This record gives sequence, C-alpha cells and structure tokens, in this order.
Amino acid sequence: MDGKATNLFEKTENILSVFLVALLSLLPFAELISQRLFRIPLLGIEGAMVNTAFLFACFTSIITWRTQKHICIAAVDEFAPLPVKKVVNALKSAVIPLVLTALFFSAFSEFFAVFGPEEKVWGIPLQFVFGVLPLSYGVMLVLATVQKKNIVFSISGIVLGCLISAGPIGGLFYYIFNSESPAFLSALDMFWLDFSAKAFPYIVLLIIVFAFLGVPLFIVISAVSYVAFSQGGGYVEMLSLEAYGILTDKSIAAIPLFTMAGYILSKGSAGSRLVDVFKSCFGWFKGGFLVAAVVVTTFFTTFTGVSGVTILALGSLLTIVLTGSGYSKNRAESLITASGALGLLFPPSLAIIMYGTTNYFSVDVFELFKGALIPGSILAVSMIVLGIFFDKDTHRIPFSPINALKALKHAAFELLLPFFIMTGYFSGFFSLFQAAAFAVLYSFCIGVWVRKDYSFKGALNIIVESLPVTGGVLAIFGAARGLSYYLLDANVPAVLSDFVLSFVSSKYLFLFLLNCVLLIVGCLMDVYSAILIVSPLIIPIAETFGIHPVHTGVIFLMNMQLGFLTPPVGMDLFIASYAFDTPMIRVIKGILPFLLVQFIVLMLVTYIPFFTMALI
Repeated sequence: MDGKATNLFEKTENILSVFLVALLSLLPFAELISQRLFRIPLLGIEGAMVNTAFLFACFTSIITWRTQKHICIAAVDEFAPLPVKKVVNALKSAVIPLVLTALFFSAFSEFFAVFGPEEKVWGIPLQFVFGVLPLSYGVMLVLATVQKKNIVFSISGIVLGCLISAGPIGGLFYYIFNSESPAFLSALDMFWLDFSAKAFPYIVLLIIVFAFLGVPLFIVISAVSYVAFSQGGGYVEMLSLEAYGILTDKSIAAIPLFTMAGYILSKGSAGSRLVDVFKSCFGWFKGGFLVAAVVVTTFFTTFTGVSGVTILALGSLLTIVLTGSGYSKNRAESLITASGALGLLFPPSLAIIMYGTTNYFSVDVFELFKGALIPGSILAVSMIVLGIFFDKDTHRIPFSPINALKALKHAAFELLLPFFIMTGYFSGFFSLFQAAAFAVLYSFCIGVWVRKDYSFKGALNIIVESLPVTGGVLAIFGAARGLSYYLLDANVPAVLSDFVLSFVSSKYLFLFLLNCVLLIVGCLMDVYSAILIVSPLIIPIAETFGIHPVHTGVIFLMNMQLGFLTPPVGMDLFIASYAFDTPMIRVIKGILPFLLVQFIVLMLVTYIPFFTMALI
C-alpha cells in the first residue's frame, strides 16, 4: 500500500476503535442510570455492550498487528549470525501467513452458520458482527504478506494455509453455492486430518520452536489449537466460536477499559502527584521513599494489567525520586522492576478478573480478590523491607503536616479513584464492567478538565497509544480459549490428574512441583494465555489434594508475577533492560535478592493456607 492509503487505513482504524471505546465506557453508565435511578431495564443493552467489546477486540488486534506489538517470547535467534537470522525470518514469513489463512477460512466458514438472519442486537444482525472476526484475520494476513522481503515465502505460506483449510473451504461451497464440497477438497481434507493425527506431537513441537524464534504467541496458540482440532476430527470452526464466546464476556470487556484508565493516568501528572504524597507522608523515616515507589508501581499495575507498562511509564520518574533520596541507581531500578508485577494481586487486577472468569465454575472473582489481598500485601511489605535494608542514606526530610496535607490535596482526585472503584464494586453498586467504565471516564475527565495534563485531543491520542497493548492481550484471549476448550473437551484435566496421582501422593510434594511448573510457565507465557490454558488443568488436580480453589488461584498468580522476573527469559527483565538502558546481565544481578525474597513469600503462602483463606 502507498503512503496515503496506509495513513487513511490507520486513521480509519483508530477512529473506529476510539468510537468503540466511547461506547464501551458510556453504555455501562446508561445501564447503571436506567437501573438505579429509573428502575427501567434497557432492552438489549447487555448484548450491545458485549458485542461492542467483540468489535473492539477485532479492530485493536489489527492495530496491534500493524504496529508489530503482539506479545512474543524473546527470540532466541536475536544474537545469531546474520545468515541464520535471514533463514529464520524467511521461515517465519511462511508460517505466519499459513496460520492466518487457516484462521480466516475457519472463521469465514462459520460466518454462514453461527447466527440466523433473525438474530440481532439493536437492529444489527449478529452475523455481521461475527463477520468482523474473519475480516480481522484477512486484514492481518494482508499486512503480513505485503512485505518487500520474503514475499515468496509469504505466498507459499498462504498456499499451504489453503491446503490445510480444505474442510472449511468445502463448507463455503455448501453455504454459498448450495453444493457439496468438490472431490479434490474432500481428498485434501482427509489427507490433512490423517496427517495431523499421525504427526500431531511433531507438529506441536515444531510450532513451539517457532514460538522461541519470535512468532507472536497469538499465532502460536492458534496454530496449536488448529492442529489439535484437526487431528481430533476437523471441526476447526470451534476456534472462531470460542473466540467470539470469550470476547463477548462482560468481565473480559472490563479488561481493556481498566488498561486504558491506567494508561491515561500514567501519561499525566498522577504518578508525580502520588509520589509527592508518599514522600511528604513517609519521607521522614528510613525507607519512606521506597514505600512511595512500591505503592505507586503496584497501584498502576492494578489498572494497566501489564507490569511492563508500569516500568516503561514510571520507571524513570521513580528512579529519579529514589536516587535523589540517596538510593543507588542500580538498586532503585531493581526495586522498581521487582515491584512492577505486584499489582496483579490487588483489586481491580485484570489477572484476577481473567482467572475468575475462566474458572467461574470453581472460583468467584470476588473471593479471589479477597484471597489475594494478604499475600499481595506481604509481597509489597517484603519489597519495602528489603529496600530499606539496602538503603544506606541517613538524610531524611523532616515531616511537615502542612506539606503532607498540601500533597494530599493535590492528589485527592487520584487517591479517590481506587476508593470509588473498590467501594462501588465490593458494595455491589457497580458491576465489574461498570467499575471499569467509571475508571476510564473518571481518569479521562481528571486528566483533561481537572488537571489539564493534556488536551481532549491529547487524551484521545493516549487512548490510541494504548490500543496495541489491549489488542495484543485480547488476541491472546481469543486464541487461548480455543485451546482451552479442546483440552477440556479431550478430558485432559482428568487424564493429567490420574497421571499425577499415580506418582505423587503427598499434598506438600504436589505443591512444590506445582510451583516449579508454574514458575517455568510464568517465564515462557504471558499471564493471560497461561490463565486460559494452564489454570483449568491444575484446579481439578489441586482439588483432589484438598486444596481450596482460591488458594490454588493465589499460588498460580504469585507464580506468574514471579515468572516475569525469573532469568533468563522473564518478560520484565527485558523491559527493564530497555527502559533503564541497562545490560541484561546487570538487570539480572540486581534483581536476584528481590527474586529470592519473593520466592520465600511464595513458599510461605503456598504452605500456610491461612494467608489466602483468612478473609474468606
């Protein structure tokens, strides 16, 4: 595409996505007002909200692809010689279009069967809404193909994708032409189903290799799911059905809204205002600045849901605050990195929302929030205590009640946000979706009209900037849900449970092994795909050992946040290296004491259930 066409395409994407954000933020409030004030339900509003969330997920996944910000495992070929890199890039140029082609045809085939013409939401046929999913796959396929490099490999990938999509393409002949699938397509489909059944473990192993070569996790998980369904009978259309199912879940719809609220806050003066509060209130005693750093990083990650965003957005500011109080630069950066993921354990943590939504049959989101509160607090306190241990500075700021009150006054609106959200949600006044919508509107209004940190247009640009992050996460949700469905349908949790019980009889040994496995998962997978794929497998096994689902959930989430820091491939290590312009080896060396302390806390929480069950 030429420059003008590309710019027009990008502007159209951004405008549509911002419009959908506005709908996602305003519709829950319309629902709240109609229910609370007028006691009149708005007909079809739930369907409108969740389908708006689905459209938003589709458009933002395209934006994420265009900006090349899909979540990946760090590529192991990064330090390889140039000839090796060229070969790897050529292979990736074939694999990615192959998978996207298969996803496009499986979703397009289901487009004709999933909804009848009479099924509508506010007059819009649901079939057309669902049709945006194959459209998004098609656009991503075009974007992946129109490259000057490796075009031959890209076209080869599309051809192979068509070959393994013979079944869905045959379905299109039935729906469009009302005729049976041509004989050659049926033969190709049978060949692929037979081949995938025989070579299943080898194909999955090859896909995993490509994951380590930097292929986006969304593609990797989709590829595994597609092959799994193919070898299991060929109903690959379930992938698009499951993606639609999870992306129209109200709890899932809350996640991008909380992420945007965190982005809006982090780009304004909220961070510096909160730091001033904690400096003025706690700067008079040893470690006061450390309290400020840990609390602020934790606060922002509860909203953004991505610890890396917090490190990138606030890392420099907090480093200046800590070094200005006499803390060494290396220790400051290590503390900020180690505290970046603590917010996953505090409301309104997106990871907890995701875990509870995925495993709603076993654990309630509200109970999980309460169960994670004490372990999260212990982790935060442990980071503060360790930071104080390393603090050799004797200079203190005298406590001034006037300055403290002034700082509290200047940050009053920012401090009230978590209070409003938690009070509204835990009292039952807000639903989770409504709380997320409130967070976005509140943050937007504060930043634009109260603090005037940015103009109205500037705030919209910040929302646009956050779209690739939300799109990457939502794409993972859609892909991972299909694999999760397959694992449950194939009765893998029961098989795995029987296997574990045949070798492990001790509850305590199981918990130790569980932590080892989850730490590895936390290193290699993002938290959301791990929740969707791994958590449904471990809950039934844990229950056979008498472990409460809330306890299992807290252990799972603590391992995920610890996995972000675990060398050599913990995601936050790479982000910290980039954010602080520090060599990776120095980041790892600095993080080790904090990593050790967090592991000790993990062991305490694992073997002493009181910490998770006390508030339940």
